[in-house]
Amino acid sequence: MQLQIDHISKLFGKKKVLENISFEVQSGDIIGLVGENGAGKSSLLHILATISKANTGTIRLGKWIYGKNRKQIRRLVGFVPQDIALWEDMTVEENMIFFEKLSWVNRSKQELKQLCEDMALFKWKEPVHTLSGGMKRKLNLAISLIHDPELLLLDEPTVGIDLRSKKEIAEYLKQKAQVDNKMIMYTSHDMEEIQSICDAVICIGNDPFYENLLRERNMKIISF
Repeated sequence: MQLQIDHISKLFGKKKVLENISFEVQSGDIIGLVGENGAGKSSLLHILATISKANTGTIRLGKWIYGKNRKQIRRLVGFVPQDIALWEDMTVEENMIFFEKLSWVNRSKQELKQLCEDMALFKWKEPVHTLSGGMKRKLNLAISLIHDPELLLLDEPTVGIDLRSKKEIAEYLKQKAQVDNKMIMYTSHDMEEIQSICDAVICIGNDPFYENLLRERNMKIISF
């Protein structure tokens, strides 16, 4: 499958946050998004998640076109926002079952549990409010995978968590791309993480600071 983005721009009032952006993502690719705060990274993910719309340009995911096939595209996309969105007083199990009911696919309790265990989240019966930040991030990610999306969009998926959880999430994402052939795009300010995971990096805002950092690490860069 391919994600094809052609000349999209996004305006908030008179402010242009994205301008004439074009690139392609193939199945199995992990693409990082970098740039200063306000450059438009989250805005791009929101457009790809069908939460907002581009003002100009076209986007195609496989055979489906954004703006015309919203329902079909949403079945193919998983989105994890930067803010953790969980039911704090419910257990991990109860959260997974709740969000499975909202999904387009039916999953057994064992399948839901396995999704969590695949990323080293074993606290199945514990209330969410007792979990560490890293465990909550893993649960957020597991929820986004219930419907087995082809395109996974992550907004700062490892911000504010411990190194061990960062590494476990990174390894899991690499496996999803390499073994399951999923497309993954995510934002991060952690250049070590970007270098260790990504096949290429999109630098939004033509920021020479980030571009120089990425060149020093011999990363493939796409700049806008």
